[in-house]
Amino acid sequence: MQPGSKDPQSFYEEPIGQVTRRTIFRRIRLMWPDVRGQRLLGYGYALPYLRPFVGEAERVAAFVPSQYELETADLRFVAQGDEEYLPFVDSLFDRILVVHGLECADSTRPMMRQIWRVLAPEGRLICVVPNRASLWSQVERTPFATGRPFSRSQIERLMRESLFVPERWDSALFFPPVRSRRLVRSGTAWERFGRRLWPRLAGVHILEASKSLYALAQPEKVRARKQMLARAAH
Repeated sequence: MQPGSKDPQSFYEEPIGQVTRRTIFRRIRLMWPDVRGQRLLGYGYALPYLRPFVGEAERVAAFVPSQYELETADLRFVAQGDEEYLPFVDSLFDRILVVHGLECADSTRPMMRQIWRVLAPEGRLICVVPNRASLWSQVERTPFATGRPFSRSQIERLMRESLFVPERWDSALFFPPVRSRRLVRSGTAWERFGRRLWPRLAGVHILEASKSLYALAQPEKVRARKQMLARAAH
């Protein structure tokens, strides 16, 4: 964790953390209204967002990178280790939820290759990522100020380079990251008005993406074309 930034476990135990979790989870639920029979993985520090899926999904597991200190985890399947190796077989999960993961990665592309590997061919990925234009990415009293925030174009470019296809965009956290009890209680109203009045200043981007299999064929096609051109030149 960066000096001054709030660790996720402590943050989600506070009133502002609880409102934050509920606000973001509402948007996630709109994208995934039904996960019955699905195998779901949370990556990063996604534990608070996974609990509502327990009992609905076929299996709910979590992977927490080693840079986070994990004191307690009330899920049955929780692993912790190196972000460049996920201890799961290929194509195991139908849904992967990344929260406090992408912005905190030491190296995003190796991490995304691992996410791609363990996601099923027809699977879906949701990434919740701090918006670099928002206060949430700058005020160090929340974990969203840890690591590197992203613009929407930066996330989209990374997804496509990692063989994912962006499908749906959303956003959340239009209220400022302060601990005022009055503001915390009025969080829902802030979300409603902020979505209309200052949509680009949301605290987080929320992206759902699908796994691209077509892109894997491109290097082979390029090599075949080069070989054909080389033979023609001789």
